[in-house]
Amino acid sequence: MTRAGARNWSLWWMSAGVAGALVLFATTAFGQSASLAAQGKRVFSDQGCYGCHTMGKSGTPIAPDLSTIGSKHSEAYLRTWLGDPKQQKPSAHMPKLELTESEVRALAAYLASLR
Repeated sequence: MTRAGARNWSLWWMSAGVAGALVLFATTAFGQSASLAAQGKRVFSDQGCYGCHTMGKSGTPIAPDLSTIGSKHSEAYLRTWLGDPKQQKPSAHMPKLELTESEVRALAAYLASLR
């Protein structure tokens, strides 16, 4: 193989490697988000959030409908809110929930996915 051929081969291989790494990264990142949101859906159900909130026609209409909450608030905002609602809004009726940090992250990911 000539030097130019080796360089072209090397450049192609590196670009394929970078593209492959990007595909792998994107797949992993989106897979984690989907998995995290699925965990959050379980947390929503396990914590009894339907006892106060509605999702469309399901739940109890005491607190806001959360069907499209993700189009109104970012995942970061929702994490902060779930950590301590009264810190975000002192007049909030929602109590501070006894959630682990991983449950807060999962629940925020799930709520942020609702659009």
